[in-house]
Amino acid sequence: MKPIIRVENLGKQYRIGARQAPYQTLRESITNAVTAPFRWRGTRNAERGTRNSEDSFWALKDVSFDVMPGEVVGIIGRNGAGKSTLLKILSRITEPTEGKASLYGRVGSLLEVGTGFHAELSGRENIRLNGAILGMKRHEIDGKFEEIVEFAEIEKFIDTPVKHFSSGMYLRLAFAVAAHLDPEILVVDEVLAVGDSSFSRKCLGKMDDVAKQGRTVLFVSHTMPAIQNLCHRAIVLSNGCIQFQGEVDRAVKFYLSGSTDTQIDAYDLTIIQNRNGSGDMRLVSFWMEDDLGTRTASVSSGDRCSMVVEYVAQDNLPRRDVFMSIRINALSGAPIALVNTNLMGQDFNTAPAKGCIRFEIPKLPLTAGRYFVDLHLATQCGHSTADFLMSAAAFDVSDGDFFGTGRSGCRLSPVLIDGGWQLDELL
Repeated sequence: MKPIIRVENLGKQYRIGARQAPYQTLRESITNAVTAPFRWRGTRNAERGTRNSEDSFWALKDVSFDVMPGEVVGIIGRNGAGKSTLLKILSRITEPTEGKASLYGRVGSLLEVGTGFHAELSGRENIRLNGAILGMKRHEIDGKFEEIVEFAEIEKFIDTPVKHFSSGMYLRLAFAVAAHLDPEILVVDEVLAVGDSSFSRKCLGKMDDVAKQGRTVLFVSHTMPAIQNLCHRAIVLSNGCIQFQGEVDRAVKFYLSGSTDTQIDAYDLTIIQNRNGSGDMRLVSFWMEDDLGTRTASVSSGDRCSMVVEYVAQDNLPRRDVFMSIRINALSGAPIALVNTNLMGQDFNTAPAKGCIRFEIPKLPLTAGRYFVDLHLATQCGHSTADFLMSAAAFDVSDGDFFGTGRSGCRLSPVLIDGGWQLDELL
């Protein structure tokens, strides 16, 4: 099957630092005109030197990828990574400096609020204008008109010039036009942040519908749950270059941690001086693992993960009735959660002289933020403390799709509780 989008060695260079010529008086202009023939050669040389001295930077460099028909591809990266520049080139808004981008289909773009709208025209006229730009016939536009207006929720203002629209109304109509006028390729930048949360969910639902109809979608967003729920795969951009492209969950982990392969160093607990206990056993390191068993500095809400501690017995002999406790604290120091082997009836009857204790979390119930852990290792089922460390290590949690709805967790509470709602009528 032939790709519907093919990008080959794409690059976009911008020049910075160019100075604007100062305004001249009439006298200066006349003088310059008279002396111009004598200064022509020197001026050309000076201009050439000025151009060479101007700084430039590559917003995109050596970007290559293919997108197959019906694919939904996420473009992720930090601010300034080159995401919007890439979409502008694909939408034929700007020309590349090098390489080429080939698109085989009608493109609907939403790169900023009111893309392609004429401010003096009404909403009705802009719908028809955008449809004509996309190459649609009048009867095709008329067939979609009521659906577009209903989705945008601006029936009362459809005949008002869009220059009088609020940014939210602009966004509603712009997205409705881009998504409903049957483009083979839908290109959407992170403009959904302008709208309210309910409309953003509505837009994500519409993009999901477009994808299920076999259309191709390129979607830029900083909201990782939306990327993971909507996209099949993702491309990670950094400093104008592709750092990773592949399966969406791996791409998101790469973006959050900076790598899919590099092992994250564990916290070295042996350097901590402020600790309590007999010292009979010592905690030596702590780290987090993702669902693949890879060490990571950041996990997402709702992900399967593990907290791992490594210990050693000072006399190199096994121990009996070993107890382990981990308390999770918020950045403020307030305790959030406590897990220990005794409460769960899982104390270790025997433990080797050196080993790792792993606590597996099937679905991390924490919202985005940084958390610290207190670690408590003991024998005699917790009655004899061997090693106790406060704020021994930290880990980061990023927004994730805890409830499986495509929506990130609320920041009003650090803990998420899964369950079900029910409404009963009272007679």
